[in-house]
Amino acid sequence: MKKEFNITGVCFPTRHYMMDTRAKMATIMDMVERGQYFIINRPRQYGKTTMLFLINNLLNKQDGYLPLEMNLQGVDEKWLESDKSFAIMFINELNKRLEYLDPELSAFLAQMIPQIEDMNSLSRVITKLVQKADKKLVILIDEVDVSVNFLPFLSFLGMLRTKYLGRDQPYNLTFHSVILAGVHDIKSLKSKMRSGDQAQYNSPWNIAADFEVEMSFNPAEIAPMLEEYRLAEQVELEVTPIAERLYYFTSGHPFLVSKLCKIIAEKLLPQKAERRWVLEDVDRAVNLLLKENNTNFDSLIKNLENNPALYDLVYRVIIDGDVISFNPDEPLTNFGRMYGIFKENGRLAIHNRIYEQRLYNYMTVKTEITYGRDYNFSEHFKIADNGLDIEAVLLKFQQFMQSEHDKKDQDFLERNARLVFLSFLNPILNGKGHTFKEPQISEEKRLDVVVTYFQHKYIIELKRWYGEKAHQAGLAQLSDYLDRQHLKTGFLLIFEHKKEKSWRQEWIMVGDKEVFGVWV
Repeated sequence: MKKEFNITGVCFPTRHYMMDTRAKMATIMDMVERGQYFIINRPRQYGKTTMLFLINNLLNKQDGYLPLEMNLQGVDEKWLESDKSFAIMFINELNKRLEYLDPELSAFLAQMIPQIEDMNSLSRVITKLVQKADKKLVILIDEVDVSVNFLPFLSFLGMLRTKYLGRDQPYNLTFHSVILAGVHDIKSLKSKMRSGDQAQYNSPWNIAADFEVEMSFNPAEIAPMLEEYRLAEQVELEVTPIAERLYYFTSGHPFLVSKLCKIIAEKLLPQKAERRWVLEDVDRAVNLLLKENNTNFDSLIKNLENNPALYDLVYRVIIDGDVISFNPDEPLTNFGRMYGIFKENGRLAIHNRIYEQRLYNYMTVKTEITYGRDYNFSEHFKIADNGLDIEAVLLKFQQFMQSEHDKKDQDFLERNARLVFLSFLNPILNGKGHTFKEPQISEEKRLDVVVTYFQHKYIIELKRWYGEKAHQAGLAQLSDYLDRQHLKTGFLLIFEHKKEKSWRQEWIMVGDKEVFGVWV
């Protein structure tokens, strides 16, 4: 069967090109063998369902294990109305699997289904089932998020917790291992486990082991997928450099890596005269992906729109360049990490460069739509050889800021000056160019913006004014960055956060580099 890069649903090794999961699976299988209960909690499209499929397959191949998988997605809410209904649904779903895997055990379980009245009776049936089985039963439950708001599901977790704590007693035998998968880490979930005056808040799943398996893929794990593709499709590509470039943009996010590969294989390669991948193909695939609408990006934006405080925090990281300590106990940080927005990088950081650029673009256009009527100038800044007159662009922006300085929107302009400039730039580029951000961590909170326009590239550094000494240090840093980009000319936009502004502009020589600076 001809394979392809997959971005939807489960990845099957026989049908899809897959990254190397061996190290991850070895760790997970060790947890199962130790009889641990745990939850694979990661953001959407992070490979959780594929991981459950792989675990199930490995256990089926091992003597002494009987894995039983189920999915709570799409379960009718009538089964979540009471402990009895949930218990009956669970045991029936279990029996559906046993009918194919172990008909004798299925017939035994079917005889006990009429005994199910509540969680206590379900507990006794589980004990009898484990006693009857000649293998270790492992339960794998996907999409548990859909049920965490229903008390019967929490009661079910509480029952499993009780059995786990007493599983060395013959009358309390239980599943060897239980694996849940979902976005939320329900291990720390607090639930009201009783009613009335005896109400207590408890954690029904605090017996779960920490799941510390890194679900992102490093370049060494991406490379085997590229090598398999190279050999199967007879495509020329340098595996290691391309794997590293994919990781550079995605931080190993499974969906994003596969999506970029799919774009290159199915959209870019057919347009080429030779069957060859080059590093620039990864960059082109990133540009195409950033223009695309998909459920992954939709979820990313939705989580910001539904949480203004999270939006503001992401804004501070992306646009303002604030250096914020990473603290997993801080609610917004924890929420953003749970939904795949943040990662720890010695500080609070956006998970990957694609997400960062997508959110940067989103915030820029959002400001352009809201405030663009005030500064969407129609002048053309195009020069010879399809170049862009960045000096004229900066001077026009300075003129705009000066004209708006004493108006009622001044507070907004001061707080959002960087974003206003990026929004100002968008209609000038007019689809013929793009802006990309390269954050630089420093006391000046620099934001280096790479502008591409046709075949040209320009560097505009945005920063706050912190005095002449910091300014000279910043010029040296900009010169170094221009060196890395193989450019001789750079541009500097400095925001003076004070009432009396200098409105300066000047060309500055920094070694063999020319820098045009504008103060606003």
